[in-house]
Amino acid sequence: MSDVVTRFAPSPTGMLHLGNVRTALLNWLYARKHGGRFLLRFEDTDRDRSEAQYIDAIQKDLAWLGLGWDGEVLFQSAHQKKHMQALERLAEQGDAYRCFCSESQLTLDRKLATSRGLPPRYSGRCKALSLEESGQRAESEPFVWRLAIRGDQSEVVVRDALRSDVHFSCADLDDPVVVRSDGTFTFLLPNAIDDALDGITHTMRGDDHLTNSAYQVWLLERLGYVAPVYLHHGLLLGEDGAKLSKRTGSHSVEALRGDGLFPEALIQAMARLGHPNIPEDAVTADELAEHFVAEHISTSSVRWSDEQMWRWHTRTLHTLDPTMLAPLLKPLFPGLADDRLLSFAALVEGNLNRVEDVTGFARIVDSSVAISDEGMQILREAGVGFFRDALKIWSELEATDWKVWADAVKEQSGRKGRQLFLPLRVALSGALSGPEMSLVVPFLGREGVGLCLKDVIERVES
Repeated sequence: MSDVVTRFAPSPTGMLHLGNVRTALLNWLYARKHGGRFLLRFEDTDRDRSEAQYIDAIQKDLAWLGLGWDGEVLFQSAHQKKHMQALERLAEQGDAYRCFCSESQLTLDRKLATSRGLPPRYSGRCKALSLEESGQRAESEPFVWRLAIRGDQSEVVVRDALRSDVHFSCADLDDPVVVRSDGTFTFLLPNAIDDALDGITHTMRGDDHLTNSAYQVWLLERLGYVAPVYLHHGLLLGEDGAKLSKRTGSHSVEALRGDGLFPEALIQAMARLGHPNIPEDAVTADELAEHFVAEHISTSSVRWSDEQMWRWHTRTLHTLDPTMLAPLLKPLFPGLADDRLLSFAALVEGNLNRVEDVTGFARIVDSSVAISDEGMQILREAGVGFFRDALKIWSELEATDWKVWADAVKEQSGRKGRQLFLPLRVALSGALSGPEMSLVVPFLGREGVGLCLKDVIERVES
């Protein structure tokens, strides 16, 4: 294996949604492309919101998608002592400080900065406090911890494989909060420390994290760590153009699985977003990884399309081996023998957009299934005499051959084209389109065709 190590680090505070899937997939593809390792780490330090059920559900969803991880599942909470040690070291170096400013004071400072045409950053009023003085105040006053970045005359360089090096002047950055007033860490420090401790070499994430990356590179360098190479791709937008997230109605993987979606369809649609150079014949996850070129990923925002996802679902469905499709049809036809169900799956597979569409061809396996109003209109227009003649001809044929039978009905009735074929199709399949009749007729057999025609005669007469 190569030295490349990527990770997917979700917070177990909800179900896996499309935005998460893209992050996980891109990091998985990058690791597999370079023969590296892909790690799964739960950022579970938010005890109030993290739940074991989400840890289990996210692992289940990733496994369903085929995005397997290497090694044991990691947990951010296992590094809590390391996080505190990092903060203490930053404080000793003068790279972090306690801030005692109230929210009202912060709001006032922002308004003053804005009125002067300046960015609404923290003023730095608590930065000059000594550790001794801030320690004494901390015994009786609420406070947060901030990084002491602003005012530094140096710059931060974020190594980005998509955008080249991105330079940030420290004078233009803020002093971000890394520990809240309740003593819990924000995302910045634990995420960065964990990446260093877990040996993460490359991290793919949205460009909305670019400034966060600058803060994290700064603190890692202050602690003597090497920051990973970042790949900040364009954001994933919903079909309405808004940023896609679980807060804005992004589909959960659990819901899509419940809708019958094939995991391959979600992976295919997601992998090609902002990466148009993947060939159409790359249909497996390993083939996607083979053709994956991270440097080709768009740095512009990309828009999600449910239609594209379901198009890939249909394509996958049409190439599915009947032995794989038959079990999916079983719940819809519980009384159908397994060998008959397998033949039925092979017959209708190419005419399905979704698995549940198969109910439109239920008449092929059960002649008593009702026919739609549109179908009945076609049968009535054909007339009961047409079907009596068709049944008589069918009963007299030696071979159960569609073409021979259709030609004989054509000669007897004088009908041709749509007026001939459509009534016969509806009578046998209940549908206005579908599998080739040359395949439907032998599937039904002599008895099945006869039962369908007799049923139709009764329906038209009633």
